[in-house]
Amino acid sequence: MANFAFIKPALPPETETGTINAVLDRGAQFEGKLTFEGTVRIGGKFKGEIFTNDVLVISEGAEVTAQIDAATVIVSGVVNGNIFARERVVAHAPAVIRGTVTTPRLRIDEGVVFEGSTSMPRDS
Repeated sequence: MANFAFIKPALPPETETGTINAVLDRGAQFEGKLTFEGTVRIGGKFKGEIFTNDVLVISEGAEVTAQIDAATVIVSGVVNGNIFARERVVAHAPAVIRGTVTTPRLRIDEGVVFEGSTSMPRDS
């Protein structure tokens, strides 16, 4: 006889810093300037500018064309534009990033497409 236990899947370490405050999910489109506090997840289409001192999550299936300025950016979708992250950028497959990434810490998993350049200034 086997014993089974339900194990709640853990969030990736990058998202454990807080709960998601807002979601622009699949099927949704937005164009403009997005400024927020906390963690925001984009799963749809976004075009414009994004600014936060917190966490931006770009989910698989998302298409973002933007200039991004954030503390942490976690990408599994498509990003066309420059990313400036004060803390880190994490790219999980099947992410596609086209543009310049500037961050002190960068993690690119196997299977991610990165077309661009990166600058990794030292932490202050």
